[in-house]
Amino acid sequence: MSYPLSKFHFSVEWGKDKIGFTEISGLDMETEIIEYRDGAMPEYSKIKMPGMQKFSNLTMKRGTFQGNNKYYEWYQTINLNKVERRDITISLLNEEHEPVVTWKVKNAWPLKIQSTDLKGDGNEVAIESMEIAHEGLTIQNE
Repeated sequence: MSYPLSKFHFSVEWGKDKIGFTEISGLDMETEIIEYRDGAMPEYSKIKMPGMQKFSNLTMKRGTFQGNNKYYEWYQTINLNKVERRDITISLLNEEHEPVVTWKVKNAWPLKIQSTDLKGDGNEVAIESMEIAHEGLTIQNE
C-alpha cells in the first residue's frame, strides 16, 4: 500500500549554504486569464486563454540562533534597485534523506525580515521569518 508523503522532512539550499527551516509557505503558481471577444463572434460571451504566470512570495521561518545573521546579511545586500539574487532549492525528503519532490526557485531576493515576538511569560522558541520575492518556480518529482 502506498501512503502520501510526510511534509516535515525537507531541506533548503540557497547558494552554497544549506539552512534548516521550521516552515516554508507560498510554494504556489497561478496562470492569469486573458478574456477576449471579437465583435463578430456568434456567441455573446468571451473566450478565455492562458496568460502570464504569477508566483506567490515565499515565507520561510526558522529558529533564532545566537551569532547566525544569514537572513540579515542577505537583506543588507539591498541597495536601491540592486540586490543579491539567489536560486533556492527546496527538497521534500524520504526516510533515506533523498529528494522526492524538489522546488526550484529562480532569482530570489529578500523582501521582508521579521524578528521574533517577545513575551515575558512565553515558553516558545524564538522564530524569525523572511519573505522572499522570486521570478519563477518549477516542481520536479524524483
